[in-house]
Amino acid sequence: MRKPPRRRSRWDRVFLLLGLIGIAAYVQYFLLPEVGLPLRPTPTPTPPPEQLADEARRLFEEGKLQAAIQTWQKAILLDMDNAAWHFELARVQALIGQYEAALTSVENALLLNPNYADAHALRGWLLHQLGQTVEGLASLKRALELDPGNPLALALQAEVLADEGFYPEAARASRQAVARAPGLLEARRARGYVLYVTGNLDEAIAEYKAALAINPHIPDLHLMLGILYRAQGRYREAVQAFLDANAYDPTNPYPDLYISRTYAADGEFGRALQFAIKAVQEDPANPLMHGNLGVMYYKNGKLEEAVKELALVVHGGETEDGIRVEPMPLDYGRVTEFYYVYGLALAKLGRCDEAVPVFQQILATVPGDEIAVYNAEEGLRMCKVRPAPTATPEATEAP
Repeated sequence: MRKPPRRRSRWDRVFLLLGLIGIAAYVQYFLLPEVGLPLRPTPTPTPPPEQLADEARRLFEEGKLQAAIQTWQKAILLDMDNAAWHFELARVQALIGQYEAALTSVENALLLNPNYADAHALRGWLLHQLGQTVEGLASLKRALELDPGNPLALALQAEVLADEGFYPEAARASRQAVARAPGLLEARRARGYVLYVTGNLDEAIAEYKAALAINPHIPDLHLMLGILYRAQGRYREAVQAFLDANAYDPTNPYPDLYISRTYAADGEFGRALQFAIKAVQEDPANPLMHGNLGVMYYKNGKLEEAVKELALVVHGGETEDGIRVEPMPLDYGRVTEFYYVYGLALAKLGRCDEAVPVFQQILATVPGDEIAVYNAEEGLRMCKVRPAPTATPEATEAP
């Protein structure tokens, strides 16, 4: 018979366990401090908030606006009681069109310092941009009560007054802002804007260039410069200015929209269509972008595509990707073009039962728009419907 295996004694196990403990202790206390732990992350010290604030200002000057915003937010997390930093964050957000976020930031500054004149001024301008003009003007007035002659308040007040049609008051405020702070970007921008809306295009261009000399990385300044060049028929310079705006804010559809319309004004409808498509891709829920694309399809002889896009403007609906587009009510302005081009495209496709109500709506709703009335009456003739008599003289401009 086979003998059973001999068991190890209890003392063997004790000696083995003590040996393992000794090896572990040697590794922990002698070996690891020398070689380090390669898999353990080395802690990195958090920069002091003042250093982050300086970095945010540097990024802003370099035109890295989104990075500047993120850095300001980091600095504020470390020092939330600094009203000036909330204001500086709001200013950058406002300059790139983040109006709601900027309003939150500037109101945080006012919670910390209710007598902060610059913050009241920026708040007033932001409220106007968000459709709350009465409250905005009150906030601008408060800024000037706290600091009479405050150049930022004067500049921003000038822009709001110009939008509301108070041109002499806007001109006076903008001149005072530039006189008090010629190196303030908003002062130069405001002076340029007032000159633009009052038809002084050469002087407006000079002011926008002065603003860009202060900081050449603000997309809206390039956008406005392009609009001014386009108004003067300087199409190549306009396109370049819009491209510059696009470079600093590539997700904004408006530079592509304006490039599209500039090429169309110069008769380059193929190029106009390319940029109209880009604008819709960047903002597929915006009926303005679909309207412009529909017009460009029409000018390129693509009637079915034109009707499809313009129907989203006139009736609303969903894109192929399921994105909802709200209709644009017929009114004076750019939207009239979308309506009469829609009607003309339908008429040319033989869909007069759909086109005639559109033309009749134009005649009833915007009788003072000579171009729209002319095209609506031409569309009715195409559909062999006698236009109703109208007191509005016909314009000679074709669609």
